[in-house]
Amino acid sequence: MFYSVRGKLIHTTPSTAVVECGGVGYNCQTTINTLKQIKPNTEVMLYTYLNVREDAMELFGFATTTELETFKTLIGVSGVGPKAGLAILSELSPEQVAMAIASNDVKTITRAQGVGKKTAQRIILELKDKLAKAMSGSDSMEAVTGSAAAVASGNVPKAIEALGVLGYEPSEVTPVLSQFDSSLPVEQLIAMTLRQMGRK
Repeated sequence: MFYSVRGKLIHTTPSTAVVECGGVGYNCQTTINTLKQIKPNTEVMLYTYLNVREDAMELFGFATTTELETFKTLIGVSGVGPKAGLAILSELSPEQVAMAIASNDVKTITRAQGVGKKTAQRIILELKDKLAKAMSGSDSMEAVTGSAAAVASGNVPKAIEALGVLGYEPSEVTPVLSQFDSSLPVEQLIAMTLRQMGRK
């Protein structure tokens, strides 16, 4: 329903940002990472997600589309609600979330407030399973094997897997990653790829 809100940031709390658009203040629940990127009394734009429940309508806002998409991916996991999604993305960047899932790093995800070991394990299990199904598609596999010479070395394969967790097909990211130095840290490769693809 709402793609984004743009206007003056008139109020913040540790978990919300109020953006005034056309005389209406939109209260967006958000992450600490987004709050660090916006300043009160300046014009801001937040990418939004509207969560409709029987007893409430909640608006969530994020500084980047990557953070928004990662949030939607997280709350798509059974038993993971918006509160847990915000907690994870307040503690970790989207790149760190993708890396933690791709490397089965339960401990990193449990750094988020209120996220226990079982929840972290469920997130990893469901999203790794989703990634495996995506990778089993013939187009995806052909994209990876067809560019094997460019991506088989260094940290590029790990970056492809982590970006898959964020919803990217290998065929989308392989050509971009092949331009970079494969010895760069995985998180840097992920960030550079997202930037190149206009998702930042």
